[in-house]
Amino acid sequence: MKWHRIYAVLLKTFYITKKSPDRMADLFYWSIIDLIIWGITSSYFTQFAPHSKILEMVLSGFIFWIVVWRGQQEVSINLLEDLWNKNLVNLFVAPFTYAEWMVSFLIVSVIKTSISFLLASVFAYFVYHINVFSYGLYLFPFVIILLLSGWGLGFFIAGLILRFGTKVQNLAWSFVTIIAPFSAIYYPLSILPKWAQYIAHILPTSYIFQGIHSLVQTGKVDVVLLSSGLLLAAIYVVASLWFLRSSFESVLQKGLVKVF
Repeated sequence: MKWHRIYAVLLKTFYITKKSPDRMADLFYWSIIDLIIWGITSSYFTQFAPHSKILEMVLSGFIFWIVVWRGQQEVSINLLEDLWNKNLVNLFVAPFTYAEWMVSFLIVSVIKTSISFLLASVFAYFVYHINVFSYGLYLFPFVIILLLSGWGLGFFIAGLILRFGTKVQNLAWSFVTIIAPFSAIYYPLSILPKWAQYIAHILPTSYIFQGIHSLVQTGKVDVVLLSSGLLLAAIYVVASLWFLRSSFESVLQKGLVKVF
């Protein structure tokens, strides 16, 4: 693995983002809009339960959901951009390896996710006085496990795109929303129907958001929740990486041009 080749891909991404107003806005626009909407809605409901922690629970949930959402999109959409620009063949004509390709995706994902998370956290603090950094050391396992969950989704979607081409590209934006209701981002898991709870139990995100809700309500987090979330996230990342590698090998057999 050569870091100068990874750096070249990072530099390409930086210049593309810098020269593209829509990509720059994407780092904060939707996050801020959603924070405004959820913040106003939660503030309204707080009037009926003034001693509840509805506002903190909802906004904290959304801020941490950004990690899953951005983590997934930065993997799958970066692949799509190479397909749209017909750049995938150019990359692998050069001495650029699959491992370097994956690492460059992950570094871009960490950088952009961090920017979106920090901007949303600062906005929530100054506008709603919600400080997610007050969660202390729990912040790190929450973010790491949710980022792994996003990467697992991103690798899986990228594998589907490689296998079926850009005709399934809509999954890069829509697939993450499928697991959102089962992740219990804004509400306790117990209010879901029984069949939905069964699905939630196989998602790492549901365990982490239960942990976040517990921290907001009681100041404590069940270590079993974190361990379960980490185990599931690791399993899904390994499985999705295998699927992506398998899809990549399949594309190589057909010829990279076929994926377009």
